[in-house]
Amino acid sequence: MTVVVGYLAGKCGHAPLNLGVELAHLLRTDLAVVAVVPRPWMTPSPAKVDAEFASYANKLAADSHEDAKAYLTPVAGDLDIGYHQVANRTAGDGLVAAVEKLDADMLVVGSASGGGLGQIVLGSTTDWLLHASPVPVALSPRGYRRSKSGVLSRVTCAYSGTTASLRVVKQAVEFTSKLDVPLRLIAFAIRGRTMYPPSAGLDTEDILLQSWAAQLQERLAKLTKDGVIGESVVTQVVTGNGWDQAMDATGWEEGDILALGSTSRRSVKGVFLGSHGAKIIRYSPVPVLVLPK
Repeated sequence: MTVVVGYLAGKCGHAPLNLGVELAHLLRTDLAVVAVVPRPWMTPSPAKVDAEFASYANKLAADSHEDAKAYLTPVAGDLDIGYHQVANRTAGDGLVAAVEKLDADMLVVGSASGGGLGQIVLGSTTDWLLHASPVPVALSPRGYRRSKSGVLSRVTCAYSGTTASLRVVKQAVEFTSKLDVPLRLIAFAIRGRTMYPPSAGLDTEDILLQSWAAQLQERLAKLTKDGVIGESVVTQVVTGNGWDQAMDATGWEEGDILALGSTSRRSVKGVFLGSHGAKIIRYSPVPVLVLPK
């Protein structure tokens, strides 16, 4: 098993390195730091541009590896860490190529720089990876620091009550059982901005929201009754006026990671994020692990 972390000096800070270390410790595996550098056009240049470009790309990778090594040496403990350079036209393609070449089991990337500290913002590369990665993708919030224990201590799995989300629950159960990490199952009942026509009234919305929350609670209880999850798995239904309020009310702990499932992507096997998943990621205060179908 290998955890691949995409890292370039000056991009995303050290947040993805911190999450990569935690995941590698959790999975009891090695860590591969990958620097994706620009690849020159295939048409040779009559000038010395190609040589200068190659020199620039090599220096960018070397600087990134040096920066990552200096940061990881005092915090990574006994992890086996490898440093790799991949040349590609896009960062996303380069990371997928690295995942395939290294036979990795997980890919870690950082948030785009547009959001505030503690937020996950999907940039063009991360958004593309969530549509194309053949392995789970872990997203680190901007400015993410390792927990005091240095390892992830609980997996919170989002459950929507659908057949597809049941598959994710089973994946999370298998994942946490192997690693001896507690699992928490969360179902969200959200009142949207336009949940029902204004003429229905807020009282009607409250009744419908409570009814939906009760149904979700029944479905969570059925998972325990049917033996899908064990008696020790904590289940919770969280309601809120929007995803931001619901995520704030979830009750996070240091060392949490939130596991989400992907939606169907026809015959292509990979991660594909649905609209609800994108909103959860936007407001999640903890790292997010998106599992492929």
